[in-house]
Amino acid sequence: MGSIRVEHLARIEGHGGITVELDGNEIRKVQFDIFEGARLLEGLVRGRSYKDVAQILSRICAICSSSHALTSLKATEAAFGVEVSPQTTLLRDLLSLGESIESHALHLFCLALPDYLGYAGVVALAAEKPETAALGLRLKKLGNLIQETIGGRAVHPVNALPGGFGRAPTLDQLITLRQALRQGVADGAATLHLMASLPPAEFCRSQTVFAALASGSDYSYYQGDQVVVLADGRRETIAAANYRSLTNERTAPYSHAKHSSYNGRPFMVGALARLAARREVLNGQAGEALDRLGLRLPSDNPMDNNKAQAVELAGDVERALALVERLLREGLDQERCVPVVPRAGTGTAVTEAPRGLLFHSYIYDDEGRVLWADVVTPTALNAASIEEHFQAAVRQTAGAEPAALAKKLEMIARAYDPCVSCSVHLIRSSDAA
Repeated sequence: MGSIRVEHLARIEGHGGITVELDGNEIRKVQFDIFEGARLLEGLVRGRSYKDVAQILSRICAICSSSHALTSLKATEAAFGVEVSPQTTLLRDLLSLGESIESHALHLFCLALPDYLGYAGVVALAAEKPETAALGLRLKKLGNLIQETIGGRAVHPVNALPGGFGRAPTLDQLITLRQALRQGVADGAATLHLMASLPPAEFCRSQTVFAALASGSDYSYYQGDQVVVLADGRRETIAAANYRSLTNERTAPYSHAKHSSYNGRPFMVGALARLAARREVLNGQAGEALDRLGLRLPSDNPMDNNKAQAVELAGDVERALALVERLLREGLDQERCVPVVPRAGTGTAVTEAPRGLLFHSYIYDDEGRVLWADVVTPTALNAASIEEHFQAAVRQTAGAEPAALAKKLEMIARAYDPCVSCSVHLIRSSDAA
């Protein structure tokens, strides 16, 4: 076998490819090629008021716009010493759950599932299995409904503001949302049943380093300011403010996305990392699903990220329902945003976007204008890990036909649910000095 070239990796967001060069069974080159153009939004916010930053940087991604908005607000509030109300924290948790439900449903049903069932894409799958496609679309619609109710719209939320929200949802909106979430619980269970029925994907085994947000006793995507790194049976903790010890990016000549490593090793972020770090706080359908799906934590199979997303999807619906019921029980105040008084300072925040850890860090002047900004996305963190799993798969499937190996590599890439467009950013460390 000579070389394998996937010119355009299908069923992912953005533009990327795969290159493998072999000399017999000896690996000469394995590359995750990312040739997406740079977004340059970090530069665009320089000189802008803190009031504009979240709205601008949510445009980095149309799938993860709520995560970018919330992480941006969290970093800005940290810079100015703003502490939001408990109600705002609950609503931000609910908004992030809506995004995760929508994103996981899109990935599992439209991007990953065709690989397992032998379809070229979701259109072909829907033609023969309309009930399966309808299940995925209902869950995606549910996630969008949560984001519309809390964030003001499904993409690029306008209701999330520095210090809080422009308005709280009404009683009628929460009642409507509760009814939709009750239906969603059954759809989450159906998703777990579907994932348990899929054929195994056992073509890559590799010891993996994982990194995830430490969110205490809750399975929160928004709350927390520390990262847990799992490596070789050990747990290490990193403060969000020290994020560069984890995101020590280096350039790769064939990729517009930089590569990160921790203590010289690539690491994986996302649903599988979160389950490994938070196994003890799983409950409900999510806690019961691990054995059913044959999911052992920490996993050494990157394909298990698909199973992990299904576990989270079912759990997210239940957690969202519990939050809505709590809000209905306790009542909502139409509270104003906490006052924000700009000051010179630095703010760094970390949250979990659907695809994994997301960092925003800003330096502000005393008028609340951005002097410097840095945004590190999950796919930027995962790029080196994806490539490491490509190498493992090539080693472990020596002698496979090129077309069969290419399909396996594509499946590994899609299992990470990469958002390639978000992975490319240009920033010099010296700019922060």
